[in-house]
Amino acid sequence: MNATIEICEGDWTALGEAASEIRRLVFIEEQQVPQEEEWDGRDPECRHFLALHDNLPLGTARLLPDAHIGRVAVLTQARGLGIGAALMRAAIEAARRDGHASVELAAQTHALAFYEHLGFMAFGDEFLDAGIPHRNMRLDLDH
Repeated sequence: MNATIEICEGDWTALGEAASEIRRLVFIEEQQVPQEEEWDGRDPECRHFLALHDNLPLGTARLLPDAHIGRVAVLTQARGLGIGAALMRAAIEAARRDGHASVELAAQTHALAFYEHLGFMAFGDEFLDAGIPHRNMRLDLDH
């Protein structure tokens, strides 16, 4: 299936409708994140990534101007197919193109191994975000 995953990159105007539906399903419904925490008002300033399979949106991520990657979400039925890794690689490459020395993210602790596999290193103490345990992680970029 990986060969047919397409990653689109764009702004909120272009990708927001599909991205917000994926985030609503994953974060608000599945993980019970409060809507006011999910919709933080920062989407218009971010670069967004959308994973498509047969033109069906299955996953999303965003890159903030300060090179933080966030809101990485893959629909339940599409997990384990490499979509999250493909989204992360696209966001990392975009940060590298922008000249950032590193990228950072706040990982839900159950996903630490996923991000470690991509080369991220955890730092700092565990903390709660929307009631979910997280750790900060960083990946230094080679230019």
